[in-house]
Amino acid sequence: MAANNRRMSGKKGAQVGSGGQRRRGLEGKGPTPPAEMRKGHAKQRAAQAKARRAQGRTTQRRGGRSASELVVGRNPVVEALREGVPASTLYVQQFIDNDERVREALQLAAERGGINLMEAPRPELDRMTNGLNHQGLVLQVPPYEYAHPEDLVAAAHDEGQDPLIVALDGVTDPRNLGAVVRSVSAFGGHGVVVPERRAAGMTAGAWKTSAGTAARTPVARATNLTRALEAYKKAGVVVVGLAADGEAELGDLEALDGPVVIVVGSEGKGLSRLVGETCDVRVRIPMPGGAESLNAGVAAGIVLYEVARCRS
Repeated sequence: MAANNRRMSGKKGAQVGSGGQRRRGLEGKGPTPPAEMRKGHAKQRAAQAKARRAQGRTTQRRGGRSASELVVGRNPVVEALREGVPASTLYVQQFIDNDERVREALQLAAERGGINLMEAPRPELDRMTNGLNHQGLVLQVPPYEYAHPEDLVAAAHDEGQDPLIVALDGVTDPRNLGAVVRSVSAFGGHGVVVPERRAAGMTAGAWKTSAGTAARTPVARATNLTRALEAYKKAGVVVVGLAADGEAELGDLEALDGPVVIVVGSEGKGLSRLVGETCDVRVRIPMPGGAESLNAGVAAGIVLYEVARCRS
């Protein structure tokens, strides 16, 4: 009996089938995908690298974003809300003394809509503001979205107009930038260009000085202002620099009635050497009173008025 069991134990039992895997394995898998779609292939890696470079160029083309900003203190917060400065969040200290400015800030934020109201303990506001005297109110201004310098020319052409742009060279006061934005908007310009470094950006102070015109007048940021001006020249735009020792007087310049970029330097230093050399012509504003220089915002306004007069 034991021998019979041993003989029977050597027999094969029921076999589990392959479920059709062998049959399907013999079937064709379709056409071979192109090399760019094959995982690990050299051409796929090259295509991915090209896409990353293109994405990087697209990001640079947009002009970039500035960092978010905090407006600190009861009066500054109320003034920013009155002037329509973009805001994302209003932080209010817990158990704050509810005076007239606090009530107005809360009312303005509620009326505008889209502003989050957050209650926070004093230590948290101290940490956010690095110990500044916030008086229980902190307003967060979202990052400004800069245009690209080429976008300003494209916008003018889309409107069937000659480009009118102001570029600022070495202007570091945000209030001057805001004043220039306001003048550009008033005289039908198409935008303002600022360098990426060592220059004023679109802060809450610039927004306030622009009196709301920054919402409809784009500000572009250039990685290199000289290269941006050279690109404008290649596009057929005349680059006019303002300088106290300019070879032409403002009233005698005929180029103002065509596509033009007006370059304004800082008060005192004026245009930098490379920017001055890049300009097609440098003009001076006649000042019978004998002043050595004008505020950047004032100088830009005078030239923009002259452009509007020539084009009318």
